[in-house]
Amino acid sequence: MYGLDGEEYWYADFINQRGVEPQPSFIDHITIQGAYESAVAGQQMCRRNLKADQRDFKDLPLELDAPSSPMVYTKDSVELGEKNTLICYVTGFYPAPVIFSWTKNGENITEGSSTNVPYPNKDGSFNQFSRLEFIPQLGDIYSCTVNHLALDHPLTRIWDVEKTQPGIGPAVFCGLGLTVCLLGVAAGTFFLIKGKERS
Repeated sequence: MYGLDGEEYWYADFINQRGVEPQPSFIDHITIQGAYESAVAGQQMCRRNLKADQRDFKDLPLELDAPSSPMVYTKDSVELGEKNTLICYVTGFYPAPVIFSWTKNGENITEGSSTNVPYPNKDGSFNQFSRLEFIPQLGDIYSCTVNHLALDHPLTRIWDVEKTQPGIGPAVFCGLGLTVCLLGVAAGTFFLIKGKERS
C-alpha cells in the first residue's frame, strides 16, 4: 500500500491480482509502474520470513499489557426516561481485543450493546469502546466489565442513575439580588426622608 498525507493512493489486491488506485477524480492521478509485481515479490519474502520467525520464536512468551480501568460515561446529558447511550472506554492494552460485558441491576444484558474494533495507539497498544443504549430510570445501576489476557480478574466500573438536584447557585443568586434590592429601597427611603427634612 502507498499513501500520502494519511490517504491511500495505491494498494495491491492479491485476490484479483492487480493494483488498485482509489484516487478521487478531482486530483492529478498518480500511477506507480511495476508496483503490483514488486508487491508480489515482497509478499513472497514476507511469507519466508514469517515461517522462519514462527520457527525461531515459537517458545517466546507473548508480551501482555493490561487495559486501563474502564471509564463509563453517557453520550448525552441524562434525562430520566429519555433514550441515551452509555459508553465504556479502555486503553493501553496489548494484544487486542478486550471483551466487554454489561449488567443492569446485576443482570447481564446484551440487547442494545455494541463494541467497536480495537484502535491502535501510537505506542503500539490499543484502545476500544463499547456502547449500551438505555433509558435512564431512577435507581438503576449499570456496570461495564472488561476482560483481557493480561488481567488476573476482570475490571468493572459501576454507573448509577441518580436524580440530579438543582444547584444552590440560582437560589444564592436570587437571595443576593433580593437583599441588594431591599438595601436599595431602604437607602432610597432614607435619602427621601432626609431631603424632605432639609426643605
